[in-house]
Amino acid sequence: RPLVRIDRGGGTPGEPDEAVREALAGAHAVLVADYGRHTAGAVRPHLEEAARRTPLVWDPHPRGETPVPGARLVTPNGGEAVALCAGTPGVSGASLGAFAERGTALAERWRAAGVAVTLGERGVLLTRPGGGTPMLIPAPFHADGDTCGAGDCFAATTVAGLADGLLPEEALQRAVAEAAAFVAAGGAGNPDLWHTPVAPVPAQEQASDAFELAREVRARGGTVVATGGCFDLVHAGHVGLLESARRIGDCLIVCLNSDASVTRRKGPGRPLTPATDRARVLAALGSVDAVVVFEEDTPERVLERLRPDVWVKGGDYSVQDLPEAAALREWGGQAVVLPYLDGHSTTLLARRAADAVSVALKPTEG
Repeated sequence: RPLVRIDRGGGTPGEPDEAVREALAGAHAVLVADYGRHTAGAVRPHLEEAARRTPLVWDPHPRGETPVPGARLVTPNGGEAVALCAGTPGVSGASLGAFAERGTALAERWRAAGVAVTLGERGVLLTRPGGGTPMLIPAPFHADGDTCGAGDCFAATTVAGLADGLLPEEALQRAVAEAAAFVAAGGAGNPDLWHTPVAPVPAQEQASDAFELAREVRARGGTVVATGGCFDLVHAGHVGLLESARRIGDCLIVCLNSDASVTRRKGPGRPLTPATDRARVLAALGSVDAVVVFEEDTPERVLERLRPDVWVKGGDYSVQDLPEAAALREWGGQAVVLPYLDGHSTTLLARRAADAVSVALKPTEG
């Protein structure tokens, strides 16, 4: 992201020297953040050449240069898109349909591969020349705070994703999450910005860290409930268990086995789904208030930090046999077993999927 800006002189840039030409010629990707100060115009021939061989993202400004043809993405915000399309027949309003028309019109006008209009809380709308169905990429969570610098963060993350080989849709998804995390962390005024990378944070973790959530609920006299497991393929049995567990208390925290922990427990080939994806799916469930990943084979260490009032397991476990039961007794917690929906398990689902693939690949006779 930009760190410093220096303006001096009369506002008219000089001719680019050899260092500028070499930098653009050797770049793996190029981001043009055009604020209408004519620098983009001074290097325009070199930007046109760069756009023919490498991903180029153009962050426009109503007073700036027209993006060079062949830009991989142009990223106006909603207000800029409205200003740039002022007077375009038949385009008005603030609906997604109206912004899709603006994006398509701008992509055709600029001969860009795509236009991504940033729409604040609504996310980003990706359109391409010729119309077609636009793609809306929503923010992963609602972020309150100073949005100054979020657009720069978004554009920089987009071009970095393209340089890493991501598809435009993938790069934009990463950029939306990064910009939301940037705002939630305090934006440009966040002192940690200068020494701690800002990373996308799942919605539930952003709203409340699991340990902080447990402390808050206990402080107001509520009941903290926790459960744990691999949750490799979340199915109806898991959903029923989690909904029942949430009804026991005032919050539900899921302790999730890490990938290495799942492999040690389940063997080679597991997990089927990485921990980041498993945590995201769980956090999206209405019954789950927070998710915490642990590396050990059993969750005793993370439970000693969470100190839940109730620890829930599903199935045919015996409370006395649970290794975490002894830890719970140290602070007066209680381990309980809830009924589990029969006929649902990750192993069974994986076996069914393997059988289905086997049948589909079996050669037909005759």
